[in-house]
Amino acid sequence: MKNYSPALQQFLSGRSLLRQEIPFSKHIMQEHLQHGFVKRTQGITGKNGAFLCQRCHNRKQHLFSAFPCACCGKESHYCRNCIKMGRVSTCTSLYRWSGPPVHWANLLPALENEDGQSCLDWNGVLSVGQQEASLAVVEAVRSHSEFLCWAVCGAGKTEVLFTGIDEAIKRKQRVCVATPRTDVVLELAPRFQKVFPNLRVAALYGGSEDRHLFAPLTISTTHQLYRFEEAFDVIIVDEVDAFPFSYDHSLQAAMQKAAKPQSSRIFLTATPSEKWQRECKRGKRSYIKIPARYHRHSLPIPIFKWCGNWSKAFAKGKIPPNVKTWVETRLEGNKQALVFLPDIHLMEKALPLFQRLDPKIAAVHAEDPNRKQKVEKMRNQEIPLLLTTTILERGVTFPNIDVAVLGSENDTFTEAALVQISGRVGRSTDFPKGNITFFHYGRTKAMIQALSHIDQMNQEARRKGLIDS
Repeated sequence: MKNYSPALQQFLSGRSLLRQEIPFSKHIMQEHLQHGFVKRTQGITGKNGAFLCQRCHNRKQHLFSAFPCACCGKESHYCRNCIKMGRVSTCTSLYRWSGPPVHWANLLPALENEDGQSCLDWNGVLSVGQQEASLAVVEAVRSHSEFLCWAVCGAGKTEVLFTGIDEAIKRKQRVCVATPRTDVVLELAPRFQKVFPNLRVAALYGGSEDRHLFAPLTISTTHQLYRFEEAFDVIIVDEVDAFPFSYDHSLQAAMQKAAKPQSSRIFLTATPSEKWQRECKRGKRSYIKIPARYHRHSLPIPIFKWCGNWSKAFAKGKIPPNVKTWVETRLEGNKQALVFLPDIHLMEKALPLFQRLDPKIAAVHAEDPNRKQKVEKMRNQEIPLLLTTTILERGVTFPNIDVAVLGSENDTFTEAALVQISGRVGRSTDFPKGNITFFHYGRTKAMIQALSHIDQMNQEARRKGLIDS
């Protein structure tokens, strides 16, 4: 067999997949294996006490379990860490492309031009802070280096990426923008497709229709990176501090595995971990800080309001009086709002109480099957007020809202979470102001740190002349 299948080449290139995930016949796969176009590796390597999953790189032995395998007739072990993506076991294999690389002329003929024609179609204007960060992204692409873009919520981090991604595409480099949450993928993918109209853009998340698509630009959840190996020349991780990516070492390993040995790695967040902040201040991590929003208005400062034992009030079928007044004021003024609560159980208790004020009030959480539809209804102003868990603390933008955090003293609301939640307010140029209120039953260190964080960013922006008000 001298020739290979271009369809299989594009399908497997940069991916590491189980056999059942590959929609090609046994005959085609066998031929490509025999001629070295496809490589097969064992799914789990090692022995008892030292297993390693070759897909998610899990080494935690308590996440491996034994089962009687009908395929090999023996006891096999499988990885529970990535089981939702299909079972990887000691008797299954992973397949990846090992033949010639994909010819980019088939994807985007313009890239074959010697002048490196731009694919970017965007006429927006960057702020001073954005321009500095944009140049840093371009330099990271050119030098295969790593850096952090530390930018306040609403600074316009997505726009900062456009020129750097365009530079990578000119160089025929494959780019991935990874983010911890599906909601953010669904918001980012159409934005990138709009500014790169002639570029194939894939959106990858659980159940995505693009999961078999080879694309120069991929927008993906971090979990989908488990399926890639040495695929991307440029990896951009948005909201790098967000759960679960920041806590799950296997996701971080997946990001490393998905990048080519010589690659650019760019991280974006408004709330770097304390460790990363220390590294930035000590010169141990390359970074650019954008302390102001693109519209040159200061960040709204949280207001603290004591509301008593709100949990006890819910149990008695009541909303704390000042919380009720806050909600009624928004409803009367036709001002949309988000109200964050610590967990799903409390939110379900609270929802019928809030719906007495307006039956159109709704609630959303991570396990809600109608989550996407409710967010879209909120965007269309069909929902006046949305109760939510921290699932909407980042990545989703509504142009003109006020925000309340009910029970802000709860451990769920860390400094980073409270900063991100506050960042939902005043993001639009048309509506740069807004109210963010922390309703509490006692102030916490996290609440005070969040307020201080926001205030320090405003002060730095004023010193640099980056805000007008």
